[in-house]
Amino acid sequence: MANTTEITMEQLLAEAPVAGMAAGDVIEGTVIAAEKHEVWLDLGARGTGLVVGREIEHSQDIKPGDIISASVLDPEDDRGYAILSLKKVAKEKGWESLEERFSKGEVFGVTAFDANKGGLLIEVDGIRGFLPVSQLSAENYPRVSGADKDEILHRLNSLIGKTLEVRVLDLNRRDNKLILSEKAAKREDTESKVSKMKVGDVVEGVATGVVDFGIFVNVNGVEGLVHISEIARDRVDNPSSYVKVGDKGAAKIISIDRDKLSLSMKQLLADPWIKDAAKYGVGDEVEGKITRITPFGAFVQVTSAIEALVHISELSDSHVEDPSTLVKLGETKKFRIIAIDPESHKLSLSLKNPKKQADSDK
Repeated sequence: MANTTEITMEQLLAEAPVAGMAAGDVIEGTVIAAEKHEVWLDLGARGTGLVVGREIEHSQDIKPGDIISASVLDPEDDRGYAILSLKKVAKEKGWESLEERFSKGEVFGVTAFDANKGGLLIEVDGIRGFLPVSQLSAENYPRVSGADKDEILHRLNSLIGKTLEVRVLDLNRRDNKLILSEKAAKREDTESKVSKMKVGDVVEGVATGVVDFGIFVNVNGVEGLVHISEIARDRVDNPSSYVKVGDKGAAKIISIDRDKLSLSMKQLLADPWIKDAAKYGVGDEVEGKITRITPFGAFVQVTSAIEALVHISELSDSHVEDPSTLVKLGETKKFRIIAIDPESHKLSLSLKNPKKQADSDK
């Protein structure tokens, strides 16, 4: 009789429905079989569990005999199996891992699996996240002229599959939000590099972007900008005429703002204004062409580098109301140099009769 009772109990346990489970519960089971599209688990007294399709976390190396955790999707289907998910458990563990990384400010490597015009799509520990364009480092930021969105996307696509060092910038498990930053991951390193630089240093860099207002330069991982006014001694209309993306060259640091550099290329070039002005002295007579006429005087091109001013008060010994009554645009005249200011790059001219001027000064 005792044996009959024992057999009956074993049968009852084997045939018992999957009890004590509800959707969302996390349970443990032993892997019976693990195939590409399905995993079978022995849940003991709770029966057998099945994980299929997308609910398998492929990143896990699962093999028979392993004891793993799974989340219950359906306590019992029409065949009597518990339908489980490995992905949900992996996702919860992923959030826990990311929250720990966030709290510690940990730097870790990720690879993007896709890109859009706003940034890179990343998956970390089963959690999908986003790395915005604005949070890319200096060497990876897609600097393009005129904010060309197609070119930006092209540059971002080139980063897919490349390992990037990042930090968690923001996360919210409830909203399924994960924002990463490459810039933040390199901040300490960037600040350390900047601390060793000073205004006046000449540095080597690589052009990372050429835009209407200047040239962006990567100086050993630190972002620098050569403003259009600091590219050359002559007037610059198009920065791309001077530098292309990928070009290497030297520049001078003219200011430092936290982790960014303002650079100058022209300050490394010989100053043609100084060179030309050295040929003249106050009182010398020069020939020049009228290039502009304004209410306060006229501008004269003396050399290719020097444009001088004839103030309205120096156009004639008599009072002048309108400069255009005495000089015409494009005409060439002889003038007398009355002042040279190398520091301000100013050369002043006069059309007055020097003898009359001397007599009036007596």
